[in-house]
Amino acid sequence: MCATIPLPPPRAVPFRAPTARLALKSESPSGGPADLDGAWWPRSRDLPAELSALADVLDPLWGRITRVAVSTRHWPILPSRVVVNGHVVRVGWFTAELDPHAILLQSSTAGRWNLLVIPPESGAPSAARLLAAASADTGRPTTATTLMTAERARGAGPEAGKSGSGRAFSSPGVNQQHAVGV
Repeated sequence: MCATIPLPPPRAVPFRAPTARLALKSESPSGGPADLDGAWWPRSRDLPAELSALADVLDPLWGRITRVAVSTRHWPILPSRVVVNGHVVRVGWFTAELDPHAILLQSSTAGRWNLLVIPPESGAPSAARLLAAASADTGRPTTATTLMTAERARGAGPEAGKSGSGRAFSSPGVNQQHAVGV
């Protein structure tokens, strides 16, 4: 005797957009230690939590990220290893050797990349300018610190007081409704 068991109807699985706010140059990897390959605007200073969203986007593009190096100045929690999407990413931290506004990403299959790290508390207009500048394929190579210094100077300039759009950095919560998702 045969029995027919009705199967449940297929369910639509919602699409999950990448949560990393990221802008990349079309050419990679870095030509040298100072060249930037783009910019990343994390949502917090919790590196273990933020690496997962970044790896979601970069692993398919650049190969599995196996190591990262960051400056101790901007990341309060720096474990030596972080489990990211089922694999271990080794974390190195430096005080003087690495640009304090950058993250160095390494992949055993595709090389290394340097990204500007935009402070999470930055206002959306400032972050948008930095994302665009770091990912531009034109102009001379620049460092993360050079871009951050220029943005701070812009925020301190004469246009800074007009409509808040010239502010380089805002306090947490300000301008958050205008977040840039790339």
